[in-house]
Amino acid sequence: MFTGIIEGLGTVTAVTSSGEGRRLSINADFVLEDSRMGDSIAIDGACLTAVMVAGTRFAADVSPETLARTTLQTITPGTRVNIERALRLSDRLDGHLVSGHIDGTGRIAFKKTEANALRVGIFVAPELNRYMIAKGSVAVDGVSLTINTLDSQGFEVAIIPHTAASTTIETKHTGDAVNIETDMIGKYVEKFIKEEEKNASDDKPETGVDMGLLHKTGFI
Repeated sequence: MFTGIIEGLGTVTAVTSSGEGRRLSINADFVLEDSRMGDSIAIDGACLTAVMVAGTRFAADVSPETLARTTLQTITPGTRVNIERALRLSDRLDGHLVSGHIDGTGRIAFKKTEANALRVGIFVAPELNRYMIAKGSVAVDGVSLTINTLDSQGFEVAIIPHTAASTTIETKHTGDAVNIETDMIGKYVEKFIKEEEKNASDDKPETGVDMGLLHKTGFI
């Protein structure tokens, strides 16, 4: 579990094939103290398991499923990435609950400077858009952000200077793909409601008159 508050940046130093998946080698800009093999580390919002940790360097395997759903499929040596290590129960929850399980990708529609903020518009598919609300939370490349406005095509966020300087968002260009994780609470609520509706429908007694009865009795 993560918060969407990026700890720091890192640079991909190697990408090697591992069956149908890949192994990423990354050099973080900070020392990964207290981290060890087997820990969860989010790279651009995607939760990966560290298979090697040494000082500022670590390696993580990326499964075919993660490659298919995220921008990690196009990552190359030299790419700068956002890094967040897993939340500890004693930590403050400064962002929002982020699982590190990417729902899909979006694409940057525009970037505009407005006063001290950077306004960023992001196109997303309807299957992602449905789990978003204005003033709700979303993780973009692992960064916890608040949705300012929302329409059928996508959403808009405002990036403060600290977030811009501490993440890769500032270096993204119009047309670039980004990883999107929608708020998990909305997905749970939708599932609960669908289950309740299905159960209510299954338990619904016969009303007595339907198309089958009308046909059987010669009315149609």
